[in-house]
Amino acid sequence: MSSVETVHLFVIGAGSGGVRAARLASMAGAKVVVAESFRVGGTCVIRGCVPKKLYVYGAEFAQAFRLARGYGWAVPEPAHDWARMREAVASEVDRLSAIYTRNLRNAGVEIVESFASLLGEGKVGLADGRVFRAGRILVATGGGPWRPSDVPGQELGITSDDVFHLPSRPERLVVAGGGYSAIEFAHIFAALGTQVTLVYRGETVLNGFDDDVRVEVHENLKRAGVRVITHTVIERVEQTAGGLAVHLVNGEHVEADQLLWAVGRRAATAGLGLETAGVALDARGNVTVDAHSRTSAPGIFAVGDVTGRMPLTPVAIREAQAFVDTEYRGRPSAFTYDDIPTAVFAQPAVGVVGLSEAEARRRHGAIDIYKTRFRPMKHVLPNDETRMLMKLVVCAQTQRVVGCHIVGPDAPEIIQAVAIAVKAGLTKAQFDDTCALHPSVAEELVTLREKWVAPNLASA
Repeated sequence: MSSVETVHLFVIGAGSGGVRAARLASMAGAKVVVAESFRVGGTCVIRGCVPKKLYVYGAEFAQAFRLARGYGWAVPEPAHDWARMREAVASEVDRLSAIYTRNLRNAGVEIVESFASLLGEGKVGLADGRVFRAGRILVATGGGPWRPSDVPGQELGITSDDVFHLPSRPERLVVAGGGYSAIEFAHIFAALGTQVTLVYRGETVLNGFDDDVRVEVHENLKRAGVRVITHTVIERVEQTAGGLAVHLVNGEHVEADQLLWAVGRRAATAGLGLETAGVALDARGNVTVDAHSRTSAPGIFAVGDVTGRMPLTPVAIREAQAFVDTEYRGRPSAFTYDDIPTAVFAQPAVGVVGLSEAEARRRHGAIDIYKTRFRPMKHVLPNDETRMLMKLVVCAQTQRVVGCHIVGPDAPEIIQAVAIAVKAGLTKAQFDDTCALHPSVAEELVTLREKWVAPNLASA
């Protein structure tokens, strides 16, 4: 074993959380080393948010061409070049990864391209034999796609990590899952011309979202040409002369060229030596932490997806900021997880912040609901079927807006601004006092006046 090197902070994982923590700690005067066994940038930059959003943009042009004809444009039948888009996205990922690397080095952080594991007693070992003793160790290894190991033939499918390297676009695709990634990839491939079948164990996709949002997205999938099969899962997968035969528990089987497992992600903790260091995990394998990202082992911390708290890139960044403020800047702080905006880049997209209607009823009792569903002006001339859903959830007692849910074009862009108002605790009256910007779809949020009343089904 080589001699032990001493640092103030050793970060395992160079994703969004790890990079932010390393840079800020180094700028605060700490000697910092980051170990990354794959590429600097993590899930978001390399194989998640960024490349997927670029694919979404690429797929959205299919509708843009159709809409253009309604405005008098003579648009010939477009043809898509999968390889060209794939290479363009890969180049952008390379560029961003290089920027992350440069920013770390400019901040004085040492980057080691090696797998790192905990050795106990404040030590970290690298695959190349180097050993470090650190005053603090931060685990920021993120998560990885999960696939059911008990399904025969599951290895014939791919995960979201593999999508961006497909040599060609499959003509027939089965997507297993009903969450963010499943919905987004189903829409991407359907828009590009793939025959998509989505298989989901539940009744309606996007479990955990507001019910109105779930129904709207479910119907939008079908309008996009996606065949949605619910209440079942994949039983086995077989290789055939023509591709894959995906057999379902309900007795159906679907012929496909490719199967995409999008059934969730798990914390990336394998081989880290967490047990050796005394770091506790929860029942799902996430690293257990307190409000200040401290694990059960003294001197060892964790941020980001590996903790399972809220697997979103901006959250990992804010957790990293709070960690550095607390440990290196003398400003103890903890990130709060209320009213975090989030989006699903379906087509059209979803943007939400705050409580769903069901959550608000459980927490506040009496609530007021304001909602509308309409066709955006841009889609009128082409006679396009796209609809916009907007919904405000209001606490009846305080009149505070506790939730906002949007499905439609530009929903993520709108919800980012609305999140400021929801986070600040503004009331429905304050929304109403805001002058509308006309004509825009977002003006509906400040012009909703009629409370929605559930229909009396018993008398219908």
